[in-house]
Amino acid sequence: MAPPIEDYALLGDLHTAALLSRDGAIDWLCLPRFDSPACFAALLHDEQAGTWRLAPASGGPATRRSYRGDSLIMSSEWDTAGGTVRVLDFMPPRGEAADVVRIVEGVTGRVPMRMLLRLRFDYGSVTPWVRREDDELVAVAGPDVIRVRTPVPLRGEDLATHAEFTVAAGDRIPFVLTHGASYRPRPKSADAETALADTERFWADWIGRCRYTGPWQAEVRRALITLKALTYAPTGGILAAATTSLPEQLGGERNWDYRYCWLRDATFTLQALIGTGYHDEARAWREWLVRAAAGDPAGLRIMYGPDGTRRLPEATLDWLSGYEGSTPVRVGNAAAGQFQLDVWGEVLDGLHLVREAGLPTSHPAWDLQRGLLDFLEGQWDQPDNSLWEVRGPRRHFVHSKVMAWAGVDRAVHTVQDHGLDGPADRWRALRAKIHQDVCTHGYDADRNTFTQFYGSRGLDAALLLIPRVGFLPADDPRVRGTVDAVRAELAHGGFVRRYDADADGGVDGLPGGEGSFLACSFWLADALNATGRTAEARGLFEQLLGLRNDVGLLSEEYDTEARRQVGNTPQAFSMVGLVNTARALSGSDTGTNAPGRHQRAG
Repeated sequence: MAPPIEDYALLGDLHTAALLSRDGAIDWLCLPRFDSPACFAALLHDEQAGTWRLAPASGGPATRRSYRGDSLIMSSEWDTAGGTVRVLDFMPPRGEAADVVRIVEGVTGRVPMRMLLRLRFDYGSVTPWVRREDDELVAVAGPDVIRVRTPVPLRGEDLATHAEFTVAAGDRIPFVLTHGASYRPRPKSADAETALADTERFWADWIGRCRYTGPWQAEVRRALITLKALTYAPTGGILAAATTSLPEQLGGERNWDYRYCWLRDATFTLQALIGTGYHDEARAWREWLVRAAAGDPAGLRIMYGPDGTRRLPEATLDWLSGYEGSTPVRVGNAAAGQFQLDVWGEVLDGLHLVREAGLPTSHPAWDLQRGLLDFLEGQWDQPDNSLWEVRGPRRHFVHSKVMAWAGVDRAVHTVQDHGLDGPADRWRALRAKIHQDVCTHGYDADRNTFTQFYGSRGLDAALLLIPRVGFLPADDPRVRGTVDAVRAELAHGGFVRRYDADADGGVDGLPGGEGSFLACSFWLADALNATGRTAEARGLFEQLLGLRNDVGLLSEEYDTEARRQVGNTPQAFSMVGLVNTARALSGSDTGTNAPGRHQRAG
């Protein structure tokens, strides 16, 4: 069985990412970029699907591990009968090629070590041709070539590469794995020690720009580093997660590919970046957003590839057994073609946030917003698939309508406050119409709560965002009633599920259930804080911090019964929630749509 999800640490070079387990195995790595096929896919099967283990011959998990300062350099130490050994694992920010560097350090005594390198391209389905070439091991399969350099003698056995060696106190033994295209000239491999110094310097310089000064500095800085690691540097796009098909329910089939960029995440991510001083990253994410959304507004997708690719066809990899037997293993995401009305509002809200923060904007960006508004004007009253990408019938989801309102609202304020051209009176009338429609059809007066969709008995954690986007002020009785209802009906083990999958006859059209959604739990903390229950909000926030693994990472969800992280990891939405809630509880404004800034009623 694969280790628990929380046993993994993240390595990355701002183009792709690897997952490293406590026992010294890299069980997940896609090359050359996040959404490429994996060459190590043991995470979703077993070692036969590809892994790279480097650890004491005695085996077992590291005695202790941590990131080296505020960086993505992982330091793992094992105390053994013969002494103590340390392994430094990292991926230097991408130069000519992708490198994975592993440096074995002898700390005390003498420790026998063992290495297993089992390369399997295309998610475990392709075994490469391996040969020696000068001082390198070269593995080739189709378009991919991987070169491995180390002073340790290597041998082949059972279609894998093995090594046994002993490290003594003071020894430093490097291993460098470099990926390239098999049909191009040999790329220059990294020098291990130079790369270590360069990588330390890069992360020290980057985190040195952080402006957050509240009581959770270590937690916020680690979350920001994780967000940066999920950024595709060539475009500025930020991925939802580094993995695919880690299950929302262990053994279940709610397994999705999250190695893409969701437009919905834009506003939350921009709030976190702008609010902590990362304007360059916010500007790059905004520009990615504008490029991705450009074209026919009716053809807007909810997610795109890291480079803005629109088509993400979904397929299953039947040769993989899945994480703890959770099948199918999926690549691509069919939800990319869904109609999710809230996305138009999210894009408009995100671009407005950038403008309000004082980042330079352009007239083409406003032209794009005008086109999106034209689409909203004609489509806001249509049913959709909701932000949760339900695969059941389309409905009139309340959150979707609220975000349509928010998109129109931001346009009104852009004309009023920034002097850009637009039919503000017409948009004001549309804003009021949407608001009235939601309050009439999406609110259950008997229960004093908004509902998941018009006429629904079920609730939706996204309703917690009503005061955050300014649809109603936090002191409105309907808001407090909704917060209390969501807390009562969707909280499980202290944390919040997105919705009740069994409500209204099964809204999402899928079997099985899921864990508590961590981003929604941060939203509850925000809503409690906004409605004056700050002590309760802080208590929930501290509980959520306690769910992080030993190196500060959160996946998408938490299984309160198994007491384990579930879902894809590390999850940007969860890390963004941590940053924004920390800022709110620290007294920082969470953005232009924060509670108290745009509290309007129509």
